[in-house]
Amino acid sequence: MLARFTIRQILFPTDFSEASAVAGRAAADLARQLGARLHVLHVVPPVTDPTPAPKALRAVVDSLGPGLSVLSEVASGLAARQIVAYAHRTGIDLIVVGTHGRTGVSHVLLGSVAEAVVRRARCLVLTVPARLAPAEAASPEAAEVGTRCIVCAGPSPDLICEPCRTRIRGEALERKLQDERAGRPPGLGTAGRG
Repeated sequence: MLARFTIRQILFPTDFSEASAVAGRAAADLARQLGARLHVLHVVPPVTDPTPAPKALRAVVDSLGPGLSVLSEVASGLAARQIVAYAHRTGIDLIVVGTHGRTGVSHVLLGSVAEAVVRRARCLVLTVPARLAPAEAASPEAAEVGTRCIVCAGPSPDLICEPCRTRIRGEALERKLQDERAGRPPGLGTAGRG
């Protein structure tokens, strides 16, 4: 059985890049759909002047549009650590973070804040690719429906479309049956198997 997730607090960390702007639009849309509070966080790297950050952060919050309950904050330190610490401290249910899509040498040299957040966070993390198609470029059928499935990105009147919901339920049932056949107590799942 799938666990039910209640999402009341969403964290959107921003570095003011286009990749984070795409994630910000996704976070704002989710917050509106779920009636959740949106936290917008900018982390200033160590030994960097934080003076321009509050003004830039205000611009980001303003760009997210109306109909949101928003809290914003500037922190200082290593980005992934500060994001995870903020999420833990404020009871965040979901972190929506943009990915720059770096690979190879640039990924090794620059690292990945999104990857570190996924590894360290104690809550759900949604990574949003920088190349996500803008809503204006969506298919006409998606415009009629009004939203897209967060699993397959297909048009859906709900957060998760019916085919994906059915597939997820089926996979969960299959895992449960496998666990029962293997003699594991219910609820332990496949954690620990490697």
